[in-house]
Amino acid sequence: MGHPNDDTDKHLRGSLTKQNKKLSRLKCSVHNYDWGIVGNNSQVARLFALNSGSDIDPYKPYAELWIGTHESGPSFVDHGNGRLESLSLKTWISDNPNLVLGERLLRSGAVLSAEKALSIQAHPDKDLAMVLHNSQSSVYRDDNHKPEMALALTEFEALLGFISVKELMDVLCSVPEIVELIGSGNAKQFLLVNEQYRDKNAKAVLQSIFSQLVLSSRNKIGAMISNIKSRLLPEMQKRKLTDKEQLVLRLESQCPADAGVIAAFLLSYVKLNHGEALYLGGNEPHAYICGEYIECMANSDNVVRAGLTSKHRDIQTLLSMLKYTQGFPEILRGVSLNPYTTRYLPPLDEFEIDLSILPQATSVVFPSVPGPSLFLFIKGKGAITAGISENDNVEEGEVLFVPAHTEIRITAESTELHLYRAGVNSRFFTIP
Repeated sequence: MGHPNDDTDKHLRGSLTKQNKKLSRLKCSVHNYDWGIVGNNSQVARLFALNSGSDIDPYKPYAELWIGTHESGPSFVDHGNGRLESLSLKTWISDNPNLVLGERLLRSGAVLSAEKALSIQAHPDKDLAMVLHNSQSSVYRDDNHKPEMALALTEFEALLGFISVKELMDVLCSVPEIVELIGSGNAKQFLLVNEQYRDKNAKAVLQSIFSQLVLSSRNKIGAMISNIKSRLLPEMQKRKLTDKEQLVLRLESQCPADAGVIAAFLLSYVKLNHGEALYLGGNEPHAYICGEYIECMANSDNVVRAGLTSKHRDIQTLLSMLKYTQGFPEILRGVSLNPYTTRYLPPLDEFEIDLSILPQATSVVFPSVPGPSLFLFIKGKGAITAGISENDNVEEGEVLFVPAHTEIRITAESTELHLYRAGVNSRFFTIP
C-alpha cells in the first residue's frame, strides 16, 4: 500500500481531526498462517473479503484478521465515500490523542480461524517481560505482559493449564510411555502414598514429567509417540478412545515427533461453545487446537514456546516461568447487560468484550465511555447512530473505530445482527 505525499497527508489529517467525533471505518489486515482454515470455510476469509473488497483464494489458509495498530498488521482509516486513505489508525490516533486514553486497546483485536493446533506456549507476566526484553530484545521485543481472552465463535478446542491431581494419577495408570519416561519406581511411589502426600507433591511430579518431556531429544520423543500409536490404534477396534487419546493422535498427525503431542496428556483439554470464553493470564501454558474465535489481548508480542511449533523454542525460560497450577480452567459465560448484550470481563484493566445478538428491528445502546472502542460486525445488517448524528448503515465484515465519549445506538435491519465490541475495561475508569 502506497503512502500519500506530505501535502496529501496533512490535508487528510486535518480532515480527520475535524471529524474526529464521528465513527471511522477500518480496513484490516489478514495473516495466512498454515494452521488457518482454507478458503471459503474460514470465517476470517469471509470477513476479510467483505472488509477489504478482495476475493477469497480457495486454496489459501486464512488464519487471523487483525484489528488495531500492530505494526505487523495495522488497520487503516477508510474515510470519504468508502475510499481507503493511506493513513494508519496508529498515525491518526497519535494526531488525535483526545480520542483515546492511551493505546491500551488498539493493538489487541483479532478474529482467528484455526484448522490445526497452535504452539504450546505461555506469555510472561510484567516482571518477567521486563527481564526478557532487557536480556533478549531481539526475541522479546517489548517489556509488557500479554494476557488475553478467547471468545468462541464456533465450537472451539484448547489446552489450558495443568491437569488435576486425580487426572495426573489417571495418566500414570493409563499412559505407560510417560511412566517409562519418569521411571516406574517414581510413578509407583506417587500413586501408592497417602492422599495428603500426593496433593503436596503433585506439583513437583508434574513439573518433573513436563520438563523431561520438553527437554527430550526428537528421536526419543519420536519413539515414544510411535509406541503410543502402536498401542492406541489396535485399541480403537475394542473401545472408544478417550477425548485426550483422540486429541493426541490428531496432534501427532499435524506435528510428528513433537514433544507437545505427549505433553497434551498433562494439560487440561477444554471445549467451548459459541459465546463461551477463556481467560489466559501470565505464565500459563496453553495451546489453541481448532475452531474460530475472537481474541483480545494486551499490548505485547511476547510468546515463549515449547511445543507443537517449528518456531523458536525457549524451553528453559518456559520451564522456569510456569506456575504449574492444577485443575480445570474456568469457562467464562459473561454477564448480561441487557436482553441482547453479554459482557466478558477479564481480571485486568486492559480490555473487555461485549457480544450483542439483535433480532430484527431491535436496538441496543452502548453508553458514552471515557475510552475508545472497536466494533466488529460478523453477521447481518443494521443502522448505527453515533451521538446525535444521522443513521449510517453497517453490515457483516465492517470494523468501526468509535472515539471516546461517544454514545452508540445500533438497530438490526436483518433477521439477526451479530456484533462484538472491544474496549478498555470499565473497571479502569473507576480506579481512584
